[in-house]
Amino acid sequence: MDEISNEELFSTLNNKGNLKKEIYKNTERAFELINNAAHKISQNSPLRDEHLKIEYNSISPFQSQMFFAGDALIFFMHADMFEFSRDHDVMRTAYIREDKTRSYCGVIHIYNFLSNSFKYNRENDLGYLIGRLFINKNMHYFVEGKREVGILYPQFGTFLFDETAAENLIKSSMLYAINFDLLTPPFDEVKMVTAGAIMHYAENCRLVIGKRLGFRFQADNE
Repeated sequence: MDEISNEELFSTLNNKGNLKKEIYKNTERAFELINNAAHKISQNSPLRDEHLKIEYNSISPFQSQMFFAGDALIFFMHADMFEFSRDHDVMRTAYIREDKTRSYCGVIHIYNFLSNSFKYNRENDLGYLIGRLFINKNMHYFVEGKREVGILYPQFGTFLFDETAAENLIKSSMLYAINFDLLTPPFDEVKMVTAGAIMHYAENCRLVIGKRLGFRFQADNE
């Protein structure tokens, strides 16, 4: 094994440590912009019906929620820095080839749940990842996501994540969630249920619900 000099070791630690610090700061800023946009949209909503009004809640420095028309969006910021695999298409862009450190990113996940999952504390309900926001050291971003939520990777390096980008991300996520409908499962999959599952549901929320799952009863031993 070749000898590693102190200079090489400490230079690498310094460079990587500063990169992580810069990316974390940018991801934190992006999360703040998302939260500000979510709060602004909820405050400006003309909808006052209890079932339609938009509600925003900050849960922690890493998580926030929006509720609207039976849906919930959960925004979750990771505290760590991530690198794309060498097989990811983004690694073949000129933007990354010019400077590989641009490929290191912070990540914010956007999940869609049914709002009733939180209202009734149904801990077994399933949510779906509908988008994830990548932010690099330059505050450049792109979004991997479903249909209108996604902003394809070729645009990485073109746009900075700012107030307008945050608001557009929130609105597109809300529209996707509203149009992502709850499906009923095939009849034969739910035609039988135990009396115990029905009785325990009221106490333990054993009925598992998700938009593409429809609903199903957990086995008593799960």
